[in-house]
This record gives sequence, C-alpha cells and structure tokens, in this order.
Amino acid sequence: MKRILCYGDSNTWGYDPVSQDRLDTNSRWTGVLGQVLGTGYTIIEEGLSGRTTVWDDPIEGYKNGQAYLYPCLDSHRPLDLVVLMLGTNDLKQRFSLSAYDIAEGAKVLVRIIQGSSAGHHWRAPPVLLLAPPPTAKLSLFAEMFEGAGQKSRKFSAHYGRVAQEMGCAYLDTSTVVVSSDLDGIHLEAGEHQKLGQALAVRIKALLG
Repeated sequence: MKRILCYGDSNTWGYDPVSQDRLDTNSRWTGVLGQVLGTGYTIIEEGLSGRTTVWDDPIEGYKNGQAYLYPCLDSHRPLDLVVLMLGTNDLKQRFSLSAYDIAEGAKVLVRIIQGSSAGHHWRAPPVLLLAPPPTAKLSLFAEMFEGAGQKSRKFSAHYGRVAQEMGCAYLDTSTVVVSSDLDGIHLEAGEHQKLGQALAVRIKALLG
C-alpha cells in the first residue's frame, strides 16, 4: 500500500466557491486522485484553509505550514510521496511578499521533507511540488488579496525554479486548472476533477 500525503490549504481541504461549503470526499481533488489511482494507494488529506508556506499570520493565527509540517510528517509516516501545494495565502496583502519569496517559502518546506525520515526505512519520501494556479477575478477577497493577480502569474516560473534547485518532481497546475471567478482563489468542482486526474497520471509515472 503506497501512502501519499497531500499537504495544502483550502484548495486541498476542498472549499467550494459555489456553495461556500466543503466539497464531499469524492469531489475533492484528493478524492478524485484516490479513485483514479485505485486500490494499493492511501491518500492522506492535510488541507487547512488559510495555511501559508512558512509565515505566521498575525490575524488568523496557527496557519504556518512550516510549524505543522514536522508533526504531520511524523504522524503519517511511512510515506511514499508528499504532494505539496501552498502559496496562495502568502499572496495576502498583509504579508507583502513577492512571488520569489513565496516560492522560497515553498522551498523551505521541500527542504524539510527531503531532510526528514518520514519515508520507508527512515528515509525521506520524494516530493511532488505543485505551483498553485494564478488568481482569477477577485471579488469577495479583493482587498485582502490586493495585487495578487500579477504575483500569482509568476508562480509557474519561480516554483519551477525551486523544483529544479531542490531536485523534486513538479507540476504547474495552471496548465490543468483555473481559479473560480466567483472569488478568484478557489477551485470549483470541475477543476478538482481535472486536477485529481492529472495528478494521478503524474503520480503513477513517479511511483510506478
């Protein structure tokens, strides 16, 4: 049984911009991934709304992805793969971060995973780094994410650079999905289907 940890934010948790509730298990990309991969794979969902890469949120609190990653890896080992998709919440205006620095935050998380003993036989599991999709038309979150559009369109280049530097697998999600115009940030159910299916192909190629 191959165990895959999916570590992310509300787009991994499954926030639905249509209903403003959580998508059901089989509609989330993690659920789609599990269905397509089939038996022999266990998908571990670790999505948290508002989670950042490495930054403490002075308003929402407890959302630092670096802080929780250590115990998360420890509790779910042994892992065959960690799928990492974070960075969208780093775009919030309160953090004043460039796309470069957001990708550097993701690099810190990749380094933690690669330096861990969360894989089999106390070795590090491989990492599949995902560049989050660019934001779309910001409506509900326009002020909170002011300036996010231009920054998020640079994710592809910077996350690709990080993956190359760290020697990890990479997928640019903007080639697969688009953020919803309902709020500009989250994925609608149809996009979850696309992402889950695309990741299944990528993961089968990685893990065999």
